[in-house]
Amino acid sequence: MRDKLLIIGASGHGKVVADIAIRMNKWKSIAFLDDNEELNEIMGLQVIGKVDDVHRYKECADMFVAIGNNVIRKKIMTVLINDMGITLPVLIHPHAVVAREVRLGAGTVVMAGAIINSCTNIGEGCIINTGATIDHDTIIEDYVHVSPGVNIAGNVRIGYETWLGIGSKVSNNITITSSCIIGAGAMVIEDITEPGTYVGVPARKI
Repeated sequence: MRDKLLIIGASGHGKVVADIAIRMNKWKSIAFLDDNEELNEIMGLQVIGKVDDVHRYKECADMFVAIGNNVIRKKIMTVLINDMGITLPVLIHPHAVVAREVRLGAGTVVMAGAIINSCTNIGEGCIINTGATIDHDTIIEDYVHVSPGVNIAGNVRIGYETWLGIGSKVSNNITITSSCIIGAGAMVIEDITEPGTYVGVPARKI
């Protein structure tokens, strides 16, 4: 771990990530990279360049991709990990609860109030947002966004690049395939085998 952290993305999600990094107290300095030329400073932290400038800092700084969009986050992380050989840290808010035997993949963030229970496996580049709960023996594949207030029961599998909207719920022993959008407040009580957008109680494809 280096003493400098560069956060790629200075939007709202980037601000929350920066606050978590500050609270972790592991880096002496934190700065942003963002393509918005009008941004110079966020939360007292400097915006020191654009996303393409990342190669200038790869030897002296840890990197974290703070982009909420699953597809864009994956695209940037793939370049960093596969093309540039960069290992991304995991960020965990001090007020999150992460149980024993939980695996968190590179570039994943766990936000304030989140609870991840035992023997859960969370992939690379995931967002476990504010107040979300994930129960035991669940598998969250790479680049999944679990929004604030989501409740996922035990023995669930969430597929690659899926987004669970705010306040949605997934019952136990459920599998959701990759590239799905689960709408805000939806309740998933049956397996979802086709990519798409699902809303309602119970959740139905639209």
